[in-house]
Amino acid sequence: MKKIKRADLIESIKNLCKEANYYLDKNILKKIEELKEKEDKAISLEVLKQIEENALIAEKKNLPLCQDTGTVVVFLEIGNILIDFNIEEAINKGVSLAYNENYFRKSIVNHPLERTNTLDNTPAIIHTKFTNTNCLKIKLALKGGGSENMSKIKMLTPTAGYEQVKNFVLAVVKEAGGKACPPFIIGVGIGGNFEKSALLAKESLLRDIKDSSEIAIDKKLETELFAEINKLNIGPMGFGGQTTALAVKVNSYPCHIASFPVAVNIQCHCARHKEIIL
Repeated sequence: MKKIKRADLIESIKNLCKEANYYLDKNILKKIEELKEKEDKAISLEVLKQIEENALIAEKKNLPLCQDTGTVVVFLEIGNILIDFNIEEAINKGVSLAYNENYFRKSIVNHPLERTNTLDNTPAIIHTKFTNTNCLKIKLALKGGGSENMSKIKMLTPTAGYEQVKNFVLAVVKEAGGKACPPFIIGVGIGGNFEKSALLAKESLLRDIKDSSEIAIDKKLETELFAEINKLNIGPMGFGGQTTALAVKVNSYPCHIASFPVAVNIQCHCARHKEIIL
């Protein structure tokens, strides 16, 4: 059985935080370039160009893509491996080193009411699942406060249908407007229960921007919502135009006969996430 070393996990988390903060995903840049061709509003086109320029400067000078360096969210997939240390402590050690050594903004407070800064951006939010593999897979996302604040969850009635889901997502995007740094990637979680739908929405943001759901009805939702959201005239940074969404991602899960939870997790264009297999 393979043994994971504490030092290797700490170093991996530290490096993932750095890479996610510095480097905008190349497929996102390609998507922005593609949507620039359809953008007919001068100020909105200029914003898209500035997003590209910002990404270039961040990569060349090792500077954060955004001043809000986010809450660190970690998804662990633990296989048939040996871990003889406190894995959550090691993850938080890696986060602490990354945020202090690289002068990233520390945005985590110790209690929502007391608001005392923890000074190293810990603790991370950690989700764990077990798999029948021989490795440890780590997916790490840096989630900014502005986009997270505009995310919502709703318990629809079990008689609600396809159009009600679409209407809820559109309403959330309209309310977000320019406050969450569009163009967005919009994660939608349908089903499960209250907390599962929110987790589905968050996990959907880790998908490649180029992919689409393998479930026919979810894929249809992604396609239709993407088209309708880009007709809302919110546009890049809220200046109007045809580029409000870079992508819509829908994840679904079975649910109770009396329930119909839907969650919408708004993500700014950066969508900072990285992964590694140990």
